[in-house]
Amino acid sequence: MHKIPVTVVTGFLGSGKTTLVRHLLQNNQGRRIAVLVNEFGEVGIDGEILRSCQVCDEENESNSDVSILELANGCLCCTVQEEFLPTMQTLLKRRNDIDCIVIETSGLALPKPLVHAFRWPEIRTGATVDGVVTVVDGDALAKGQIVGDLEALESQRQADDSLEHETPIEELFEDQLACADMVLLSKTDVMTTESRDRAQHWLEQQAPNGVKVVPCHQGQINPKVLLGFNAAVEDNLDARPSHHDYEEEHEHDDHINSICVELAQMFDPNILIQRLQALVQQQEIYRIKGFVTVPNKAMRLVLQGVGQRFDKFYDRPWQPSDDRKTRLVFIGQDLNEQTIRQALQ
Repeated sequence: MHKIPVTVVTGFLGSGKTTLVRHLLQNNQGRRIAVLVNEFGEVGIDGEILRSCQVCDEENESNSDVSILELANGCLCCTVQEEFLPTMQTLLKRRNDIDCIVIETSGLALPKPLVHAFRWPEIRTGATVDGVVTVVDGDALAKGQIVGDLEALESQRQADDSLEHETPIEELFEDQLACADMVLLSKTDVMTTESRDRAQHWLEQQAPNGVKVVPCHQGQINPKVLLGFNAAVEDNLDARPSHHDYEEEHEHDDHINSICVELAQMFDPNILIQRLQALVQQQEIYRIKGFVTVPNKAMRLVLQGVGQRFDKFYDRPWQPSDDRKTRLVFIGQDLNEQTIRQALQ
């Protein structure tokens, strides 16, 4: 029985991982890909964005147990918010229908502990980590930062009791680079040629010897470049040192929460973004993501915000079966749904 190759996509909050995976699904070149999304928040917005990659078969239904949705091009999309092992075991039962698996980690997860899981007997015989791809925010790096909104990243980290809370963000970044088989420099469209070259050179010095740093615009990279490293990473973890090889559990920060706000009204995107930017200044909001209903538009608008920076795009037409509402997930500290709802209305 062949082992399914697994590509792990890691990177900080807002680096462009979902955009990368979404582009891969849209341009899979005939590959049957299973995508696992490990996300933070009560509503699977990131999973929804991936499922809206314009290859979805509306007649297929999700498996309510493991949230696996079949796509019309032979791909699968999974949302993993609880147990990783049961989802992998379900996918391995379908190994003859899958060419490869892509795992998009959360914005704070370290790749090495995930790779360790592929040593488990229940997984080892059926899957292998083909390679680890680390996505780096080029726009932030050009400004001398490793993440677009450092406060948002740090605060979100406190909300997950499975993560190390005390180590500086710089060490987490070093761990992501140390485990990489390839580094993607994202958001090069907003960088000057000089700043892009400088950031690429710096990353090449930080990454392990032989690891390539590839500029990437809007997640557009050939699948032949992204897949097929044949690295069997789980068998060679000692060569990928980590600051967090021997972590202990930490206390959960109960002040960090996520809420979902649903509104029946439509919004002009620019006006909504102005309100959200004002709201971010007034409250400890670290990330915003969701869907917006726009007047006189048959298309659904995807909106994502980190700090004061917001991105938006239309992903697909509203379907007759859709609950056509504006739905936004807010992640932050001591957030109150009613206060946010009033500010938006």
